[in-house]
Amino acid sequence: MDPRQQADARLDRHAGATPARRAVLAALIAHGAPATHVEVQARLKRADRVTLYRALDWLCVQGVARRITDADGVWRYEAAAVPHRHPHAQCVRCGATACLDLPLPAVPLPPGFRAESVELLVRGVCAKC
Repeated sequence: MDPRQQADARLDRHAGATPARRAVLAALIAHGAPATHVEVQARLKRADRVTLYRALDWLCVQGVARRITDADGVWRYEAAAVPHRHPHAQCVRCGATACLDLPLPAVPLPPGFRAESVELLVRGVCAKC
């Protein structure tokens, strides 16, 4: 299934899934790794910056995308097929960010505390750098 079809399938049950929002989700799926808004905008043929930000925010609220903050404080977005359950790695030289296919480590929480999200970012130097 191509990224556009995947986006349509994920958004079929969401009221308010506009063509722009579907296109943004398809761009996130096609990117395959956490992407900045600039990287998402580059994948779209015509993208108004404000519409892009609104679409990204809406997708995150709907739970079909998530926003992570990289080591430089830059927001990156990724398609969210399941709850966020993996860490990320980021190159400190070029900024490339990748999803790590590892479970998050167990973290003891205070009694009664319910975690909603966990971010784990491993910083280092990628193979290209």
